[in-house]
Amino acid sequence: MPTLLHRLGRLAFRHRRRVLALWLAVIAAAVGCMLAFGGPGKLDDTFTTPGSESQQALDRLKTDFPAFSGTSAQVVFTAPAGHRITDPPELAAVRGALAAAQQAPQVAKVVDPVAARTVSADGSTAIAQVQYEVTVGGLHGDSVDKLRTAVDPAKAAGLDVQVGGNAAGGTKTGNAAGDAIGLAVALLILTLTFGSLLGAGLPLASAVAGVATTLAGVLSLTGVTAISSTAQSLALMIGLAVGIDYALFIVSRHRSQLAAGEEVEESAALAVGTAGSAVVFAGLTVLIAMAGLSVIGIPYLTVMGLSAAAAVLIAVLVAVTLLPALLGFAGERLRPRPGSRAQRRERATAATDGRPAGAGERWFRLATRRPAVTVLLVVAAVGALAWPAQDLRLALPDNGTAPAHSGQRLAYDQVSKEFGPGFNGPLLLLADTSHSADPAAAVQQLAGTVRALPGATAVGAPVSNPATHSTLIQVVPAGGPADRSTKDLVNEIRDRAPELARQTGATVGVTGTTAVGIDVSSKLDAALLPFTAVVVGLSLLLLLLVFRSLVVPAKAAAGFLLSIGATLGVVVSVFQHGHLAGLIGVDRAGPVSSFLPIVLLAVLFGLAMDYEVFLVSRMREAYVRDRQPLRAVHDGARHSARVVTAAALIMIAVFASFLGAQSLILKQIALALAVGVLLDAFLIRMTLVPAVLALAGRSAWWLPRWLDRLLPDLDIEGEKLHRARGREAEVITLHAPADRP
Repeated sequence: MPTLLHRLGRLAFRHRRRVLALWLAVIAAAVGCMLAFGGPGKLDDTFTTPGSESQQALDRLKTDFPAFSGTSAQVVFTAPAGHRITDPPELAAVRGALAAAQQAPQVAKVVDPVAARTVSADGSTAIAQVQYEVTVGGLHGDSVDKLRTAVDPAKAAGLDVQVGGNAAGGTKTGNAAGDAIGLAVALLILTLTFGSLLGAGLPLASAVAGVATTLAGVLSLTGVTAISSTAQSLALMIGLAVGIDYALFIVSRHRSQLAAGEEVEESAALAVGTAGSAVVFAGLTVLIAMAGLSVIGIPYLTVMGLSAAAAVLIAVLVAVTLLPALLGFAGERLRPRPGSRAQRRERATAATDGRPAGAGERWFRLATRRPAVTVLLVVAAVGALAWPAQDLRLALPDNGTAPAHSGQRLAYDQVSKEFGPGFNGPLLLLADTSHSADPAAAVQQLAGTVRALPGATAVGAPVSNPATHSTLIQVVPAGGPADRSTKDLVNEIRDRAPELARQTGATVGVTGTTAVGIDVSSKLDAALLPFTAVVVGLSLLLLLLVFRSLVVPAKAAAGFLLSIGATLGVVVSVFQHGHLAGLIGVDRAGPVSSFLPIVLLAVLFGLAMDYEVFLVSRMREAYVRDRQPLRAVHDGARHSARVVTAAALIMIAVFASFLGAQSLILKQIALALAVGVLLDAFLIRMTLVPAVLALAGRSAWWLPRWLDRLLPDLDIEGEKLHRARGREAEVITLHAPADRP
C-alpha cells in the first residue's frame, strides 16, 4: 500500500490543477444534487424499529385508525389566577383557538379538552390534543409554527398557551457559532504546531472540502430516504475532526522531510506513502466501525453510521489526492526557513544525541521512569472516573429535557404538574378482535385488566373500527416516557397479552411514541455487548497485523475499554447526576440517550486506533532499527508526540464546539467524544501505553515464528518503500560520473 500511495501522491502533485478541478467539480455536483433532490428542510428525526411489536402495531394504525397514526401535538391552556378554563370567557377563547388550529396545515383532528375530560381537577389547565396526518418526519418545516400562530389569539383572553407534544419536540441541531469557534481553535493549534499560517491553512482547506462534499451528498438523499438532523451533525462533526487530523499527519511528515533537505515533489509523495498509509488504515477502521452500526437494524442508527462512514471515506480520499495537489501549489513555501523556530524544532527532533526533543518526549520519559507506578496511577484515575457508569440509565430524550424556556418544555412541565408525567407519553393499545366471540366484552376485559395494573393511572374510552375488527385504547402511565415504571408497565401488558388472548380471543399490541422509544432502547441494550465484543476483537486483529506483536494489541484493546468506561462515567456524572451540567446548558438531569454508548464505541474505537498507529508505529520503527525497547519508546515520542497532541486537541475542540447545540442527543455525543478523545489520547495512549511497553521490554515486540509466517505484511510504516528508495539512491551513486582532478 505505501508504494501505491507514493505513486498516487506523486501523480496528484504533478497534475495538481486537474486534481483541484476534479474535486471542485465533485463538490459542485454534490451541491447541485442537494439543491435538486434534498436539503436541510427534509430532515426526518422519526424513530422506527422494524419488526418490533410497537412498530407492527403502529404500521397497522395507518390503515385501521389513520387519524391516530401520525404524530401529535399538545396545546396546553392555563387560566389566569382565580379563573377556570371552563368559565365562559376562557372556554370561548379555548374553543376559538381550537377552531383555528383545525385549519392549520396537516392537522387531521383536534380533540376538545372538555369532551375528552382533559381538564385538571382545579379547572386551571386543559390539554387539547392535535393529531397530525403524518409522522414527525412528514411535517412541513412551518407546520408546528403555524399551529402556534393559530392558538396565540387565546392569549388575548389572559390564557397562557404552550404547544408541546411529540410534534413540537424537534430541536434545531444547527450550531454555526460553535462550528466557527471549533475551526478557529483548530487554526490556532495548527499555527502553533507548524509555525506557519500556510501550513495551518492546508489541513483546514482540505477538511472543509471533504465536509462540503459529504454534507451535500448526505442532504441530497433526504428526498430518497429518511436522514435525521443528528446524522447530518454527526457527519459534520466526524468529517471536520478526522479531515483536519489526517491532513495534519501528512503535512507534518512533509514539513519534517523538507526541513531535512528533501526535494518538494518527492517529499509530498513520500509523506502520502508513509503517513498516508497510516491515514488509510486508521480511516478504514473508523469506516468499518461506523458502517457496522447498520447491522443493529435501527434505521435511525443506520443512517447515522453510514453518514459518518461516508464522511471518513471522503476525508481519506481528500487526504491522499487533494492534499498532495495543494502541497504542490504551496511548493517551497512550506519548507521551514533557515534559522526559524520550525527548523530548529525539526532538527532537534531528528537529532540522535539522546536529549529530549520536546515536552512530549520529556513526558514519555517521566511515564517510563517508574512504569509500574504509572500504570497503577492511570488505572486508579480511570477507575475513579468510570465509577458513576454503574448507574448508567438509557432512554430516548423527551420534551422534559428540552431547553428550559422552550414552549415544549413549558408545556411538558405544566402537564406533569397538573395531570402527572404519564400524560406526556401515553401508550396506545391496539386490539384485534377478529377472533373474539364477543368483541365488546373482550375489549372491556382488556381495559379492566390494564386499569388494575399499578403502573397505569388512567385508561381512555375504547375507540373501535368494526370494518377492521380493531379497537384502540389509550393508557396513561404513572411515570414519564423515560421512567423505569413506564417500561415496566409496557412489559407487564405484553406479558399478560397471551393469557388475555386465550381468554378473550383478542390479541393486543402496545404502541405509541413512548412504546417505540422503549423498544429502540431495548434493542440497543441487547446489541451493546455483542457490538463491544466485535469492536474489541477487530482491534486485536488489526493491530496484530500491523505491529506483529501480541502485547501491543492486548494493551491497546484494554486501554480502549478503560477509555470507554471512564467516558461513560463522566457522561453519567454530567447528564444523570447533574454535576456541572449547567455549564453546557443542561438544567435537568435525566437518562443518557440510548444511542450514545454504541455510537461512542464505534467512533472512539477508530480514533483510538488512529493514535495507537501513529504513536506505536514510530516506536516499532525505532525498535526494528536498533533493538533497544526503552529507547524505541522515547524515539517514538520524539517523532510523533507533538503531532498526536495537536491532532487530539483539534478533535477535542471540534467535538466541544457542538456542546452549544439544542439537541440533547447531539450534546451528549459531543461531550462523550470530546472527553473520550481527551482521556484516550493523553491518559491512555501517551501515558499508559509507554509505561506498559517499558514494562514489557523486548516482549512487547515478540510474535511466535509460526504466526509471523502466517500473517500478511501490511507494511504500514512504509519500510519497503524506504528500502526501495535506498536501492535507487545506491544505483544513482554507482552510475554517477567520478570527479575529475
